[in-house]
Amino acid sequence: MTFLRTIGNGDAPPVITGRKVYLRAPRFGDFDEWARLRAESREFLQPWEPIWPTDDLTRPAFRRRIRRYMEERRTEQSFAFFLYRQSDDVLLGGLTLSNIRRGVAQTCTLGYWMGRPYAGQGNMSAGVRAVVPFVFDVLRLRRIEAACLPGNDSSIHLLERVGFIREGLARQYLCIDGRWQDHLLYAFLKGDRLG
Repeated sequence: MTFLRTIGNGDAPPVITGRKVYLRAPRFGDFDEWARLRAESREFLQPWEPIWPTDDLTRPAFRRRIRRYMEERRTEQSFAFFLYRQSDDVLLGGLTLSNIRRGVAQTCTLGYWMGRPYAGQGNMSAGVRAVVPFVFDVLRLRRIEAACLPGNDSSIHLLERVGFIREGLARQYLCIDGRWQDHLLYAFLKGDRLG
């Protein structure tokens, strides 16, 4: 894994490379490719995500999203990435490090989504493996947390394959697909071994 850039003033977002993939911050010019992939993957993603706003796939909503990403990156509250295939620069999905806490916690929350055509091919596993050193070496955090629905076998297998350890069940943890649902909690700590 190589960091082509590191965090600084918010204008130079990190680009992270991994095995066959790379992650970079979303840009305004990504709208068409992002909207197309999200639209064609909507039914595939819907059971695992919060309800989409009615204007979610519009250009104005995307601009608001990018501005929010930029502000959250500038204040180091969150880092959003799009996941691309190295061989042809195709957008595969997205990954976010959010809820960054410093002080006694030193942790962040990992979330991700994968476009339907690219699911089950190991791309997100490669993306998660690539972002782990960024969390520990660049952000200097000690813990990455993740949560998934108990029925999301793909996400469970991904997290466990990468080396996340299941820590328990949180009741009504997140509102997914319009309902407050229980989630399995996972964590990866600094010093844990990548799977």
